[in-house]
Amino acid sequence: MKITEIEIFAIELPLIEPFIISYDTYPSMPSIIVKMTTDEGIVGFGESVPDEHVTGETWESTYAVLKNQLAPLMIGQDPMAFEKIHALMDKAVYQVPAAKAAIDIACFDIAGKKLDVPVYQLIGGRYHEKFPITHVLSIGTPEKMANEAEERVRQGYRSFKMKVGTEVMKDVERIQAVRERVGFDIAIRVDVNQGWENSSTTLRGLRALRDVDLDWLEQPVVADDIDAMVEIKSKTDIPLMIDEGLHGVKEMREIIAKRAADKVNIKLMKCGGIYPAMKLATMAEMAGIECQIGSMVESSVGSAAGFHVAFSKKIMTSVELTGPLKFSKDVGNLKYDVPFICLNERPGLGIDVDEAVLQELCHYSHVVK
Repeated sequence: MKITEIEIFAIELPLIEPFIISYDTYPSMPSIIVKMTTDEGIVGFGESVPDEHVTGETWESTYAVLKNQLAPLMIGQDPMAFEKIHALMDKAVYQVPAAKAAIDIACFDIAGKKLDVPVYQLIGGRYHEKFPITHVLSIGTPEKMANEAEERVRQGYRSFKMKVGTEVMKDVERIQAVRERVGFDIAIRVDVNQGWENSSTTLRGLRALRDVDLDWLEQPVVADDIDAMVEIKSKTDIPLMIDEGLHGVKEMREIIAKRAADKVNIKLMKCGGIYPAMKLATMAEMAGIECQIGSMVESSVGSAAGFHVAFSKKIMTSVELTGPLKFSKDVGNLKYDVPFICLNERPGLGIDVDEAVLQELCHYSHVVK
């Protein structure tokens, strides 16, 4: 089986509400969808959601890299030769993990359809039967965030990921307001997205949050400052998660060697797709570090890929792939049963892509043969 054609679609996914985090506000979500076709007529879909603040890739640069470098390189290749596919991409272009993720995911979708099995069956089989979905609270006033949390609890959610990362004591007010509103039976995870910058600011915030009972604190300091995470970890009993500070094997080695985190947030867009994510999960498992599959707010395509990884590994203890729930229109049909997601047993990613919607949301496209 050989890859014969790749179509690249630059789209914008409309959000129900703007997504606000410490470093940016997104009124809509730019994405690149890849449609890969083989000589046997099997079609697979992949997705790239780049973030210039995290992976150093923009929507425009990702489209260009896929169009000019990665997609032409894939023509004639076996989509099931995952190790070779990644070796070819890595030799051709340094880094650009979100771009490579689109190719990787499409290859896995094809492989599953070829063998008539779900993707999770290709990477270890199904371990988890279902995962609870964590609702993500965008940055807002304490009152607004507390009101939203209260409403989501009524809908059945039992955990929240709070986006913070502004002035530390204002963030403390936000976190305290949500805790007071939802009570102590609801799990609260706090994601600072690097916004507190250093260990001293973070420790100040943690002192003020001593009685709030956080599940964990995620990436409070700048991404490259692994040593700051080590210091914070030595001075608090709140579990620490690394997100932007983990991309690939290089960072995972340092995190393990320095015991810099209790948990890591693996994202397919940061590491290059399903195949590299499985390698990171295995490294973390060997070191006794729990894993989460996180989101760059992907459509049903990228979100489904992340769920297949999460469902296949025992070390995966949480997921935050809620992109499709945030869109007013999506290209796929990933099904959520709030507050859980239960993957189906269909081949490949297990989703259908509505190509009429894909065309509707598309700004420009290109075909590589």
